[in-house]
Amino acid sequence: MTGFAAGPLDGRAEVTDSFGDTVVDVAPGDWIELLTHVRDGLGYAFFDWLTGVDEPPDAFQVVAHVYNPDSRERLLLRTAVPRDDPRLPSAVGVYRGADWHERETYEMFGVIFEGHPNLVPLLLPDGFEGHPLRKDFILAARVAKQWPGAKEPGESGHGAPSRRKTLPPGVPADWGSPDA
Repeated sequence: MTGFAAGPLDGRAEVTDSFGDTVVDVAPGDWIELLTHVRDGLGYAFFDWLTGVDEPPDAFQVVAHVYNPDSRERLLLRTAVPRDDPRLPSAVGVYRGADWHERETYEMFGVIFEGHPNLVPLLLPDGFEGHPLRKDFILAARVAKQWPGAKEPGESGHGAPSRRKTLPPGVPADWGSPDA
């Protein structure tokens, strides 16, 4: 684990190790203070990415990855927002690179980043309804057609007919048959 020093977050930040990476968990109210502390106080100047993780039934995790170019250490920063009102202060004022990541997380999970300068959809077409990375999102492809399972096309009663079975070139027609 890196030498993460909680500093002003002492007693409010939980520091753990996950597969060799240092993970820092805080409450949503401490999110901006954590980001500011690791950037200004600990040298984690490089913002790598931010995303959401659906944790049914109660919350979404918002996860950010930052890097210290001097010590070559990285941190995984996390907070949990309630599923029924997923709001978190925007990190754009601390790391400008969080802009598109927050827009994507807003669009895909429905987490609202308060204070974001332009929280509008980024990837999905205009008029798209829902948040496709939520675990409760219904995939239209699964509703429109039945899942064929392990059957060949045509054997499940729908879809294209089965392909004709052919032998590779040069193999005699009776090769492998029980009559040969």
